[in-house]
Amino acid sequence: MFRRYFFPVLASLGFVLATSLAASAQNGQLRGLVTLKQADGTVVPAADAVVDVFRTDLTGDFVLKTNKKGEFIHAGLPYTGDYIISVSMPGAQPDYIRGVKAGRDVEYKIELSPGDGKRLTRADIKEGTGKGPASNAGPAKISAEDKAKRDEILKKNAEITESNKKAEASNATIDRTFKAGNEALKAKNYDAAIAQYDEGLAADPEHPGAPALLTNKTMALNARAVEKHNAAVKMADEAAKNAGMEAARKDWREANAASTKAVAMLKAMPAPADPAMVEAAKRNLYFALLMRAEAARLFVTKVDPTQADQGVVYYQEYIAAEPDPVKKAKAEHDLAQMLFDANAFDKALSAYQKILEANPDDLDALLHSGQASFNIGAINSDKAKYQEAANFLAHFVEKAPDDNPYKADAKAILDNLKDQANVKPEKLAPPVRRTRRP
Repeated sequence: MFRRYFFPVLASLGFVLATSLAASAQNGQLRGLVTLKQADGTVVPAADAVVDVFRTDLTGDFVLKTNKKGEFIHAGLPYTGDYIISVSMPGAQPDYIRGVKAGRDVEYKIELSPGDGKRLTRADIKEGTGKGPASNAGPAKISAEDKAKRDEILKKNAEITESNKKAEASNATIDRTFKAGNEALKAKNYDAAIAQYDEGLAADPEHPGAPALLTNKTMALNARAVEKHNAAVKMADEAAKNAGMEAARKDWREANAASTKAVAMLKAMPAPADPAMVEAAKRNLYFALLMRAEAARLFVTKVDPTQADQGVVYYQEYIAAEPDPVKKAKAEHDLAQMLFDANAFDKALSAYQKILEANPDDLDALLHSGQASFNIGAINSDKAKYQEAANFLAHFVEKAPDDNPYKADAKAILDNLKDQANVKPEKLAPPVRRTRRP
């Protein structure tokens, strides 16, 4: 049976997606003020009130607490997200605000009134509560046993012939659709590219060329999802915007599944004996791992943050296979950013500190280490984490050029830490470099 391998020659296009998402993947501050109107009519700051921030365009919950002045702040939420702020505290009626955005330099204000102290859930708010072959026998007589053997051979030959015809047909279909899909992908006609790859996969889902089709389909799905997402962000009509966002999320789900299947199929294939094919198989697996990591990043940050641990596994496997130090370093940053965007702040902080071990002045790692430490401190009321945040952010401010777009935000957080938590920056201790045991 004749079959060929097809290589994902367009896999390098995958990293273009990160650039096209830049405008919609930025983070911004969310801040507000909570007061309590008492029974006598006086209004006082609502200290230690619980602030639940529910993201509504995809799953994501954040928990904060107000300071003694009733203020709260989150250092970095996705700019394009839609949020609900829900506030509760003992002895007060809970209240919430819909349609909240991050990074708009708006102070959201909520005034509570006396009540039962209930803490609203996402479900409460959603429900509105709480407020056969021919014989070739000649004339000679043959025994019944010989006839049965001959018929069995004829049947097997017919099956082999039919199988070979199907294999030739599937080879031709996969070859044609792979080439046509790649041309469409180059032209950024993602609908046509996906349709071509799907036609090839339908011809023979278990074909040795199927992983390459799946890998390039992953690229096309991710690219199409980015277009849909960025278009939806600009829509004024909420129904159309939500539909556009869901269409993008559907593509990201399919891309994640396709890339995962591609890697699994490649790993299950027997090792080729031909040395040239060994290198080809290795190259195929490399590109599949790269695309799976990128698909996981988008899936976790745009669809399901709870899958961050699986995304870490995928990134670590790709990083281990990446020979280029520059690409490896970029992947380590992407992994850390994925964890940060998924609100896995402890894990993100560990990932960024690993980067700082190699480069103590890495601006991105310093900034996000500070933001992650701040958020951990805010969630747990942990002053030690606030101190870590101040140390990282002060180092970032010292090293960042004046035109760095995040320098002002870092200074604002430092001022907040000084005024509200009495935390001042200390000199950042040099990172402890890990050494391998002999």
